[in-house]
Amino acid sequence: MCQLLGMNCNTPTDIMFSFTGFATRAEEHKDGFGVAFFEDRGVRCFVDAQSARHSPVAEMVKGYPIKSDNVIAHIRKATQGRVALENCHPFVRELWGRYWVFAHNGNVPQFAPRLHGAFRPVGDTDSERAFCWLLQEMSKAHASVPSVRELSTTLAELVPQVAAHGSFNFMLSNGQALWAHCSTSLYYIVRQHPFHKAHLQDEDLSVDFAQLTTPRDRVAIVVTEPLTADEPWTAFAPGELKVFVHGAPAGA
Repeated sequence: MCQLLGMNCNTPTDIMFSFTGFATRAEEHKDGFGVAFFEDRGVRCFVDAQSARHSPVAEMVKGYPIKSDNVIAHIRKATQGRVALENCHPFVRELWGRYWVFAHNGNVPQFAPRLHGAFRPVGDTDSERAFCWLLQEMSKAHASVPSVRELSTTLAELVPQVAAHGSFNFMLSNGQALWAHCSTSLYYIVRQHPFHKAHLQDEDLSVDFAQLTTPRDRVAIVVTEPLTADEPWTAFAPGELKVFVHGAPAGA
């Protein structure tokens, strides 16, 4: 299965530490990778059909301190669709004058909805097809960009219709919030004052966040499996949809 990584925070933050550990998992998930960074209304999206363990693009991302409020990253183990650039997540589309970014871990092979002209997959994955359908149905439900709460309500109605066809772990963002849905496995952590030291589970690398942050900073990290060995990660429940705003689960 693929691997997902998302970040949502209350001040622009780089994801170099988390992405370094995350990319290590591409040893067994070698069919491409991608990462998208929101910067206000713009998006920097880097994808490569090579493994994140060997891709020069991945090496650039590890050493490039891009600061963002919302980040979605993905390493791919192909279940549907050939190994090709157009099938690499995250996928990006425009809706209501904003970019939307989506990445999926799982398999929904029998989900074959009717899609109209505004949203069509470029590649041949079930993931991109599901993303196009979500945007299509969201556009039907709202004439212009709604509030985060309204979008969460709409997604809570739409997501089970896809998840009924298989495993649908995903992350979605429009730069205002990060939505994450769990079918099988997702975890999150909120890092905030007082910050502590953390050690990656997959690499011999530690960082003391207290040296890099201010007392006002807050960062939520969402991932398929915990990235660090010494932090209190919280598991999603199967079927749970969460939205993260300003570095914390909405309503927390």
